[in-house]
Amino acid sequence: MSLWHRSVGKLYRSVVGKLWATIMLLVAVVLLIVGVFLLQYVDIWFKGNTHQVKVLFVLTAIIGFLLSTFFAFFLSKKIQQPLLQLKDAAVSISQGNYSTRVHIRSSDEIGELADTFNHMTEQLDKLIHDINHEKNHLASILRSMGDSVITFDADGKVILTNPVGHLLINQWSGVERAWQEDETESSTAYSEVPMPLRELFQSVMKEGRDATDKVHVLSSVWSVVMAPLQSKGVIRGAVAVIRNVTEEHKLEKLRRDFVANISHEIRTPLSMLQGYSEALLDDIVVSEDDRKELVQVIYDESLRMGRLVNDFLDIARMEAGHVDMNFQEIDLGHVLKRVHRKFQVYAKEREVRLLAELPNEPLLVKEADEDRLEQVLTNLLDNALRHTPSGKSITIAGQHANVNGSQYVELSVRDEGQGIPSEDVPFIFERFYKADKARKRGSSSGTGLGLAIVKNLIDLHHGRIVVESSAGKGTSFTILIPVEAHQ
Repeated sequence: MSLWHRSVGKLYRSVVGKLWATIMLLVAVVLLIVGVFLLQYVDIWFKGNTHQVKVLFVLTAIIGFLLSTFFAFFLSKKIQQPLLQLKDAAVSISQGNYSTRVHIRSSDEIGELADTFNHMTEQLDKLIHDINHEKNHLASILRSMGDSVITFDADGKVILTNPVGHLLINQWSGVERAWQEDETESSTAYSEVPMPLRELFQSVMKEGRDATDKVHVLSSVWSVVMAPLQSKGVIRGAVAVIRNVTEEHKLEKLRRDFVANISHEIRTPLSMLQGYSEALLDDIVVSEDDRKELVQVIYDESLRMGRLVNDFLDIARMEAGHVDMNFQEIDLGHVLKRVHRKFQVYAKEREVRLLAELPNEPLLVKEADEDRLEQVLTNLLDNALRHTPSGKSITIAGQHANVNGSQYVELSVRDEGQGIPSEDVPFIFERFYKADKARKRGSSSGTGLGLAIVKNLIDLHHGRIVVESSAGKGTSFTILIPVEAHQ
């Protein structure tokens, strides 16, 4: 019984039930008018007059039609009004106003539709808010990334970049590959993709899987990781993450070169130590003079290995930033005089004139490490003495200098030695410069690290060092140390 009552109540609350109840009400009203008020007077008023009876029924039909029309219009307005509200709300949502709600208080299907619509817009508003939050989160991540991120569609057009990627595209615009290639389809397809990425992009679009590569653009090296963007098995584009690995590439090359060079430098003295030691152990050398000569060679090569290890440790600490600098105000004139005295005896033994040119006024600088600058001058003078023949001269000098309005103390070491070929001058401050050349020692016992150490120490003083040299005419090193304290 309760089920029947619920079914009747549900039918009554529905639009169909309301229409049915209205029609039944109209029919009952018409019948009531006809039966109660008219039919009892038909025989009295219209005796045998069928025409008037017809007119009566026509009038009754007209009254019923008018009543039905009035109630139908009233009911249609009641139904149309919430539907129009739903329509306006839907238009508002389509324009982006996801907070729109409809206020319909009804228990029929329209009321249920309004409740469902409000729930839908609430969920849609929450979903859009979550999507915007996620979008802003991802945009913040992209903006903060140091790597360049570039997204392409299937035609190769750029559809999304982060700021670093946008700058990279501008830098690469118009840049052609460093290598030459024929004008084929690979060079004309996807013309909007930057040239350094075009071949990799074509490979990703064709194979549909991730790809990595290193591209060289001008003097820079870039690591590229590109992945396809797929939707239901269809590749709709690709995203590239690009990182500048120029420094890593240079450091890796330096590491390889360093290992090769230091291996070469150590191999020779080790071979000599081993060979001469075996000669002494096997008593191959008969005379005492030959024995002393072999021992002297072993001693000299052990000293060379010690210098090599010490220089290697020095430059390794400098490049790692672990050098302790004792900056204070010093007079560089005192440093020049001390270095001059230290090398005076050695120069006389080699029959080389060692001259000093110093001004009368002090060469004061506000921040400098006296021991480190003495090490710089010592390395330069040691090089000069080893490459200057007898009868020639070496000059060390110091003076004040003004460069672009800034005050410097200028130190110079000039020799009349064999000089450096002009094509080699740009590379003399590289590690193992001497080892990188012809690998000839002759009378020189340098490690090839001295000038690299000098360059690092001058950089730590925020100074500059330049070299002027030509083969057969000598070499001049000029150092500029700023007078004022470092900023």
